[in-house]
Amino acid sequence: MPHRWLGGVLAVGSLGLGCMGMSGFYRPADQAEARSTLLHALDRGVTLLDTADVYGPRTNEELIGRTVRGRRDEVVIATKFGLTPGDGYGGFAINGRPEYVRQACEASLRRLGVDHVDLYYQHRLDRSVPIEETVGAMAELVAEGKVRHLGLCEAGSGTLRRAHATHPIVALQTEWSLWSRDIEDEVLPTARELGVGIVAYSPLGRGFLTGAITSADDLAPADLRRQMPRFQPDNLAANQRLAKQLRQAATEHGCTPAQYALAWLLSQGTDVVPIPGTANRAHLNDNLGAVGLAITTTGLSVAATGRRADPATVHMEQP
Repeated sequence: MPHRWLGGVLAVGSLGLGCMGMSGFYRPADQAEARSTLLHALDRGVTLLDTADVYGPRTNEELIGRTVRGRRDEVVIATKFGLTPGDGYGGFAINGRPEYVRQACEASLRRLGVDHVDLYYQHRLDRSVPIEETVGAMAELVAEGKVRHLGLCEAGSGTLRRAHATHPIVALQTEWSLWSRDIEDEVLPTARELGVGIVAYSPLGRGFLTGAITSADDLAPADLRRQMPRFQPDNLAANQRLAKQLRQAATEHGCTPAQYALAWLLSQGTDVVPIPGTANRAHLNDNLGAVGLAITTTGLSVAATGRRADPATVHMEQP
């Protein structure tokens, strides 16, 4: 697989693997198949594995740690801190206090069974703590060798600038897809000005862009997407206009809708690394078919109904 550079210093395969769905959130995952998918991803040249301490919670890091044992030198492990189960934003509490940064990192290292994390993200911005203090604590972990590189998730332009001035930020993980393009106005230009790579999560619109979700009935009863505005019945029906255009574009390029959506993202710049999530080898193989696919035009202009109201995409910017 071709490689791309995040922040000019961290080489990763051009397509990563999001591992959140291997530990719930959407539907119960077959753990044996999830493990096989992880190993198959490594065999196919995927190097960036994306997890977080809140996935599971905690069990996702343990799954990755067990699976990559013996193949550590093939893997770039990215994990996150800052969200804990609670009654706050999106059903989680946010903690960016410096003392918690160290505590969370050391717990992640134990669960992963590694002596360092390659890329360590703040999962969401804690508005009660200046970003300089949180990133300063993260930088101490870099100095101690427990973390190699730093990243932020869902940060706005101002926060990204302040964080980068405190310590180089290698990657900004944020939602970006044909269905969610908020970052293109301000965040993306700022990241490129600073030399920060973009790790695009939910590049398939949480499965919508694959064509597999046409109604709420396609979602399991406990599926997280049932709580998201874009997946409410009226919005989901309206969004089928985008799905239709995507299917037409994919047919014209001789590929699947998932491959087209990923190839479109890959064509946005060599500083972009999508991390589609799956716990299934067949879906993984379909996604990997996007690598090397040339997209000549989009022809897609329909905005996603309900997109901006989705709590999972809100940028937690400093006042």
